[in-house]
Amino acid sequence: MSGRDPGMGRSLTRTMLVAILAVALVGVGATWWQVVDASRLTTSPDDAANVAAARTVVRGVIRDRDGRVLAASKRDANGEPYRVYPTDAMTAVIGYASRRYGSAGIERAFDAELTGRRDPDPIQDILDHLDPSRTKKGNDLRTSLSLPLQKLAVQLLGNDAGAVVLLDPRTGEVLVDASTPTYDPNQIADPTADPAYFAALRKDPTSPLLPRATLGLYTPGSVFKIVTAVAALASGAITPKTTFPKQPRSEKSGLLVDGYRVKDGHHDFTQPKALALSEATEVSCNIFYALAGLATGGADLVRWAAAMGFGGSIPYDLPTEVSQVTSGKGSAPGGFVDRVELANAAYGQGEVLATPLQMALVAAAVANDGVIMRPRVVTAVVSPSGAVTPRPAEVWVRAFGPDVAKPIREAMTLAVEGRYGELFTSGAKVPGVLTAGKSGTAEIGGNGEPNSWFIGFAPADDPQIAIAVVVEHGGSGATRASPIAGQLMRAYFAQAAQ
Repeated sequence: MSGRDPGMGRSLTRTMLVAILAVALVGVGATWWQVVDASRLTTSPDDAANVAAARTVVRGVIRDRDGRVLAASKRDANGEPYRVYPTDAMTAVIGYASRRYGSAGIERAFDAELTGRRDPDPIQDILDHLDPSRTKKGNDLRTSLSLPLQKLAVQLLGNDAGAVVLLDPRTGEVLVDASTPTYDPNQIADPTADPAYFAALRKDPTSPLLPRATLGLYTPGSVFKIVTAVAALASGAITPKTTFPKQPRSEKSGLLVDGYRVKDGHHDFTQPKALALSEATEVSCNIFYALAGLATGGADLVRWAAAMGFGGSIPYDLPTEVSQVTSGKGSAPGGFVDRVELANAAYGQGEVLATPLQMALVAAAVANDGVIMRPRVVTAVVSPSGAVTPRPAEVWVRAFGPDVAKPIREAMTLAVEGRYGELFTSGAKVPGVLTAGKSGTAEIGGNGEPNSWFIGFAPADDPQIAIAVVVEHGGSGATRASPIAGQLMRAYFAQAAQ
């Protein structure tokens, strides 16, 4: 008879199984953290490896579409790298990378690529994560940005706060992502710079650190009429030939909507004619668009605006604020409080808020037969060995069809090229190029001047570029935003011809 306790054997077996399982779990966990989940970890600028890399790895160079340097690196007295920037015109989009203050813009969004903590080659990426000491230099970034056009946008905005987005509607490539006021990123990135500079920026009431093109929310005014036109046509509420008998007789006293009067007295020269879509867009008729919005209904206005990006995040390379048609606090269809809010929203007032990027995409959608390409600014990642990994164009959404886009494109062309339209879009016309657009004068309350807006594209019959401009307290759309858009589009075509 054996003296061995069978219970002890079972206990040892269980202990061995537990030990084997523990080792397996550690192995699986290590593999997960080092390989499977490494991509997510290394995209975070707050990841400990990225923070450490900031002091040792030479960040990759960021270049514009023609190879001009937008961000590079130098070494300090201790031999540690720090960032240098050749211009302050790019601050809104390039941002900064600082040991002391962290990062912003592309420097933050693509921190893992720039520090080499994420390689575009998946095999190389795994090897780098298993042996972090391999990484000594980060990847370069190629962007779609145009340094000359970006500088011009900042120059044209001047001392005013505002933003410009200029993009190719066919590819989604962003050539200009500008905001003013700007700041000197070198005084943030340089480790020897006075900390008082950054502290002053944070307290500055003009908010120079705010990238207005993507995170600035503005009442859009009449440029939102293009969204209403899409919703009204796509829902079947109107056709391009629809007129409203109430419109001409309401021009003098205003359109009465549940006790509220929608005023629109700046185109008496069209009376007594009832305007259709193109004519109403040419003279920016609030009453026509209020009636079109009421005919469309709140639910469809919100639905078709959402098809173009309103109410959700835009898949841009940088963070974006969410644009809205209404706050959604009302019980009427679409979340409107009542018909008065809906009528006001239809011509871009009320609770409507939009980013310049969102409105540029609205213009791009009309230009591109209702197809919105995913907006992007980084077009390729280039490894230290010279291997290029492109980030190709891709469709984001098919918001509406060509049958909707065509009449709106014609209306926006009349709004720039037409006899009356040019009064509202002064300076937007590109000589020798059929130009389409829509200006906006956004009332913001108080005693200040309204915000000045313009959105558009050119050539109207073969769109290559779409634009949105907003100038805070710039007055009418024709006063500031339209001429800025016109000069930038003219510069684009002059540059393209070289």
